[in-house]
Amino acid sequence: MSDAPVLEAVGVGVRFGGIRALDGVGLALRPGEICGLIGPNGAGKTTLFDVLSGIRRPDEGRILLDGADITRRSPVWRARHGMRRTFQRQQLFGQLTVADNLVVAQEWHGGGGGLAADLLASPTRRRRESKRRDRAAAVLRDCGLDGLGEVYAAALPVGRARMVELARAVADPPRVLLLDEPTSGMTDDETRRLSSVIRQLAAEDDCAVLLVEHNVAFVMRLCSRVVVLDLGRVLAEGTAAEVHADPKVRDAYLGAAPAS
Repeated sequence: MSDAPVLEAVGVGVRFGGIRALDGVGLALRPGEICGLIGPNGAGKTTLFDVLSGIRRPDEGRILLDGADITRRSPVWRARHGMRRTFQRQQLFGQLTVADNLVVAQEWHGGGGGLAADLLASPTRRRRESKRRDRAAAVLRDCGLDGLGEVYAAALPVGRARMVELARAVADPPRVLLLDEPTSGMTDDETRRLSSVIRQLAAEDDCAVLLVEHNVAFVMRLCSRVVVLDLGRVLAEGTAAEVHADPKVRDAYLGAAPAS
């Protein structure tokens, strides 16, 4: 794992009227790191994700990618430079098959030859399409979704749909992956598969992963570092054990009983 951050939030502040949703938040994410972002409802976790992914521009502070300021860059620009995100609400293309959802994620690279090549099914276009479908099939296997490629996404149960969202996010290999409540609606088996896929991405592809999750036990098992937000500020940061033992975190979020 490199010591140089791939993604940084520096002094980020966001206001909604007179309410400060984020107040001087700083966060650095390194390649190959799995970092958890936890905190009570209303702590600012999704707002921070919106700022990191370019959906919302901060009122204060900067976002850096490889040390370069990308605060004013669009979500599309960020996605094309390796930043991917999933959302709390499912965002699949329900009218497409599972495989086509993953192929669409790779289409921004271009088809080779433009519209004419598409209409005439040129050899270049066919080769690129075949390569993208091979990649989609490989990712579906890694995510435990082989055999579902031709199923329409709208027909999937919630847990499977969540896993397809992850598969689509990594179909074009990411450098930074932002996961918002990824275990929501998943069975225990699906959650274990999710953990395996995230670990593989971090270890083999050097992908930096930041996840927001209310399943504290999942975060503590998976993440090498945990950041706690409360009332828009960073309350604590450290290893899972350090954060879990922090009295401030227990008072604000975890409660007196150990997380299970």
